[in-house]
Amino acid sequence: MKVILLKDVENLGKKYEIKEVAEGYARNFLFPKKLAKPATEANLRWLEKKLKKLEEKAEKDLKKVQDLASKVDGLEITIPVKVGKDGQLFESITPLKILEKLKEEGFELKKKQIVLEKPIKELGEFPVKIKFPHNLEAEIKIIVVEEK
Repeated sequence: MKVILLKDVENLGKKYEIKEVAEGYARNFLFPKKLAKPATEANLRWLEKKLKKLEEKAEKDLKKVQDLASKVDGLEITIPVKVGKDGQLFESITPLKILEKLKEEGFELKKKQIVLEKPIKELGEFPVKIKFPHNLEAEIKIIVVEEK
């Protein structure tokens, strides 16, 4: 019997795949738990529409992410920090600090998107990668200056 999976089913398949299963398995396990429905003509048309909507949504999301990545790429962020007599910083620059500055600039990102090997602990310019969904990346320049 052919069924359309409504959720991921371990050892069977992923959501919205069409699978061939034993009739008893479908009737006694998949259908009662709302994990699948029969692959009838009407349900196949429903699946086609659903997949088309998901594809359009994915394209929209990709466009949105591409636009954000292109706006962020090449951005220069200046972060003023307090500096001691010997030039040591009183605070290190972490992804959270960078995130706060990006939010001030109007960019909504998450901390885990900012790739910083180790916190910045000196004055100067540092390249920082920003990761986006769909395997997109952007690079910004963090400029650490002495606070006046």
